Amino acid sequence: QSAPVSLLPNAYPSEMFARARSLAVPFNELVDRISRDGPFLRETLGGDVSDADRFTGKLLELYEGIYGDDDGADAEERGKFARGADRMGIQRSDYMLNEASASASASSGDSSNNSGGADGGGGGGGRKKYELKQVELNTIAASFAGLASNAAGMHRYLTSRFSDEAGDFLRENAGAVAGGTSHDDDDIPEDGEIGVPENPALVRLPRAMNVAHERYLERFPDSAEGARSPAVLFVVQEGETNTVDQRMIEFALWENHGVPVVRMSLTAAGDDAHLRLDEDTGALYIQEGKYSPNGGGRKEVSLVYYRAGYAPTDYPDGYDDGIEWRGREKIERGRCAKCPNLGYHLAGTKKVQQELARPGALERFFPSSSSKDEEGGGGVDGEGEEEKVKAMRGAFAGLYSLGSDAAASDLDAVRDALGGGDGRYVLKPQREGGGYNYYGKDLAEKIRSNVNIDDDTDDSSSSSSSSVIALGKNLAEFILMERLFPPRQTAVLLRGGKVEGAGDSISELGCFGTIVADKEGRTVCNEYGGWILRTKFENVDEGGVASGFATLSSPYLC
Repeated sequence: QSAPVSLLPNAYPSEMFARARSLAVPFNELVDRISRDGPFLRETLGGDVSDADRFTGKLLELYEGIYGDDDGADAEERGKFARGADRMGIQRSDYMLNEASASASASSGDSSNNSGGADGGGGGGGRKKYELKQVELNTIAASFAGLASNAAGMHRYLTSRFSDEAGDFLRENAGAVAGGTSHDDDDIPEDGEIGVPENPALVRLPRAMNVAHERYLERFPDSAEGARSPAVLFVVQEGETNTVDQRMIEFALWENHGVPVVRMSLTAAGDDAHLRLDEDTGALYIQEGKYSPNGGGRKEVSLVYYRAGYAPTDYPDGYDDGIEWRGREKIERGRCAKCPNLGYHLAGTKKVQQELARPGALERFFPSSSSKDEEGGGGVDGEGEEEKVKAMRGAFAGLYSLGSDAAASDLDAVRDALGGGDGRYVLKPQREGGGYNYYGKDLAEKIRSNVNIDDDTDDSSSSSSSSVIALGKNLAEFILMERLFPPRQTAVLLRGGKVEGAGDSISELGCFGTIVADKEGRTVCNEYGGWILRTKFENVDEGGVASGFATLSSPYLC
């Protein structure tokens, strides 16, 4: 069965695409720096967050047990190989275009789509202004690099082969994202791109994997001898339905770099009969047998790439000495690179995303030139750090805590949501994969059932600006996010090879980034890695492709 796709690409402003692409490198650096800051992760994800969300708590427990510096000799021994390992990340930062004034004017009744939808048409004849805002940063199992590359080829062919037939359709959609004005090619900046851009994902993601693989061979030269030459281990779900996308990366890794891949579930990884850690050297071995490549002997692992492990359902044997958790810990303790390691994984949680939006939070990881001078450092790098902070912060939407660290601004957002403004927000738990968020009246009811309100009014269904709100402990695993309002444009969507329908749609752009860093935090490679565009009808809340909500599309730069 074919992947769900849009028939034609969706218009996207060239300037905003370039901005999203440019953010890949600083966000890669941010994830790496967060992964090395144990106190920050403990402060942000410990306490009531871990108490409310056992899954996040378990990840943090493993992280501290392997990378922590205050658990004595046992922890030092348990994590000695992991702390010396390289780190690899394949991140994907997802963005929506957001109408600058839409969030302030929206109400609970005027939008039902995921992060809203703003009409790109006239609006009284005024030109609407759109900004690029981050929806989330994915640091584990960021998918669809392969299929998105194929979709780009299809859309590039269709828009060139049938340029006359598709011309009016593309120009109308370009006008929508341009703010409701007429649009033609003369509006494109001289240095801007037009049409469907090249998607380098199937080149750059495998290339970064090969960098991690080659570094392993350099660091452990005895591993490269003969049949023992290492392989990359893909950790996948049992009964995986997105195999084709994963295989495309696997095939590119072999065809371009000659690096073999072995696929294994977390359940199998937890069994020493299939995957064993050498406690003396830190080497991780795929044991001879079922998972041994071509039926040969045991195979050493240079890199572990997770396409599973991001949700509680990937650990069916439970939290108490479950085989999947044993597998996760075994892999983490090895000397091979992990994509991601536990620190990178935790850096992608919603709570961390919310904490980073607080004033001064990014500066913890990107010190300014003035703070470097105070510490005796140079000023040039600091000035560059300031620019990175400015660029990343400019992409943040409004993000609000629902935990014990909630500030006055966070509680004001809760009051607004309960006072009729539920359409201005999305309620997000610490989960990946789509289908977990709350919107509109469901959002308001979820919050209302977990707060105590001391209000002068007798109306318990609302909350005034003077009300005192006490947040329940169960809300600590959630964050409240500003709802985004992208422009609507026409799309024809296909699912299962058949037309699902045609109508108003909204889109979400994802930009991949790849990074490999050594144990000291020195960057070996760090670059933008390609893109995906997901499109869905404007009345659909959630946005996952694999979960059946959205389709793969491509940006048509204009």
